[in-house]
Amino acid sequence: MKASLKIVLLSLALLASPAWAGTYHLDIARETVNITGRPVSKITLNGGIPGPTLRFTEGEDVTITVTNHLDEDTSVHWHGFIIPPAMDGVPGLNGFPGIKPGETFTYRFPVRQSGTYWYHAHSMSQEQEGHYGSIVITPKGKDPVKADRDYVVLLSDFTEENAEAILPNLKMDSSYYNYYQRTIGDFFDDVEKMGFKAAWQDRKVWGEMRMSPTDLADVSGYTFLVNGKTPEQNWTGIFKPGERVRLCFINASAMSFYDVRIPGLKMTVVQADGQNVEPVKIDEFRFGIAETYDVIVEPKEAKAYTIAAESIDRTGFALATLAPRDGMRGEAPEPRPRTLLTMADMGMSHDMGNMNMSGMEGMDHGAMGHDMSAMSADTMKSGWADAGTPSGHKALDYKDLRYFGTQKDTRGPEREVLVTLGGNMERFIWTINGKKFEETSPIQLKYGERVRLKFVNETMMPHPMHLHGMFVQLENGQPAGKLPNKHTVIVPPGGSYSVLLTADEAGEWAFHCHLLYHMMAGMMTKVVVAKLDAADIPDRTPPVATPMKMEEGHRHAH
Repeated sequence: MKASLKIVLLSLALLASPAWAGTYHLDIARETVNITGRPVSKITLNGGIPGPTLRFTEGEDVTITVTNHLDEDTSVHWHGFIIPPAMDGVPGLNGFPGIKPGETFTYRFPVRQSGTYWYHAHSMSQEQEGHYGSIVITPKGKDPVKADRDYVVLLSDFTEENAEAILPNLKMDSSYYNYYQRTIGDFFDDVEKMGFKAAWQDRKVWGEMRMSPTDLADVSGYTFLVNGKTPEQNWTGIFKPGERVRLCFINASAMSFYDVRIPGLKMTVVQADGQNVEPVKIDEFRFGIAETYDVIVEPKEAKAYTIAAESIDRTGFALATLAPRDGMRGEAPEPRPRTLLTMADMGMSHDMGNMNMSGMEGMDHGAMGHDMSAMSADTMKSGWADAGTPSGHKALDYKDLRYFGTQKDTRGPEREVLVTLGGNMERFIWTINGKKFEETSPIQLKYGERVRLKFVNETMMPHPMHLHGMFVQLENGQPAGKLPNKHTVIVPPGGSYSVLLTADEAGEWAFHCHLLYHMMAGMMTKVVVAKLDAADIPDRTPPVATPMKMEEGHRHAH
């Protein structure tokens, strides 16, 4: 064999080797797309919505070049990644300036984890316009989850409206997109169920608070997509009966919660927010914005099964199909009744003694002087938490999640940091600890310290709270070694929740509600993990990656 031929063959072998860094490229542009039958201008990644699924291998060094073809700045945030701060992708933090029009920015970082994640813009409302995509990271060792094939199931909420118009509309009228209002007919239905006095008292209190119990979602009118396809376009995943199929669910929506189920199939949750958990068998799960869940299903029959994600305001479904061949379609489930928010979702009790009003500016607090004893027991149960789960079916609860293995840090917290979530509903202003982002002071943490973050939600909306750069552990009642990791935590309306955090990643980290327009309207701050002497911080600077040909996915790519 000639020396030159040997060199060529060696080069080809090295290109194919998974030990070499993966290299990817993203082109961000504004183009005309037609998803719903009407051509509209949206943001695409490599020509599509969503962007391509990026497949990494744990332990590799990744190089991703991003070219901005827009006429405005852009950015890419790697959601849920343990990453060097300068690569996190939030303009204004850690010296990252954003990506200017016409420029190319190169992200380089080591992949220090495995699991299902996603990426999206952290610039204005670009995420709503189409700037998002999925990431699947193969573990470097043996995957403890056995599956014959796997699919990404990315949910998103698509609007033909220009996303830049949505926040001004909400500022003008916070109920602008609330198309469902209670009628006189609803009142008489309530009289029949709870009696005249309780029904009248309920209407009176809501009216004097100038709030609506139908305000389950700030923005409605979306078309819900699965992997960029409408229910009519019917994204389909193929299976053979008896196979174990892994579904990597990602909620890449801007504003939409879902209740997810697959009628006729049990799901086994094996991963939450990219982190392995002990298997939990369920029938459905409530899916917050920015969360991810991996589930295993085992269809036994050669028929079509419907993946149904119903929006929490019951305005529609994201629908897809699992089937033994293309062209099949399962039945769409009947919509569930739309629930109503209750006094419990405002943090109120019958005696009103524990009510905290600081997050409810713009409300007529005179409403609080009324006797609540006439209110029915149903009005004191959370309406938001009522998913309409059928009797005998299991819905996932955070308390069901148990870390797979044993957590490395089982220390108790050294101190507690209060994170109060508030807002002014009428003016559509959202705050953390009473201040909007531009007014807030950062949460300062010492490197390596263990803290409790206690969320107190003083609003009638749920908030999926996301901390960049680190995982938190849910204080969900499990033993310390089994507390599950999460990067996004749903804090229910009128409620509280606490998580533990080991501050072991130095840098400036964004901390915000992942409801896009809540973040844009102020519900964001930053966590600063103090930079110590260089000798005290682990060196995780990735080596300069040599550009190589993009590798094929290491897991089944469908």
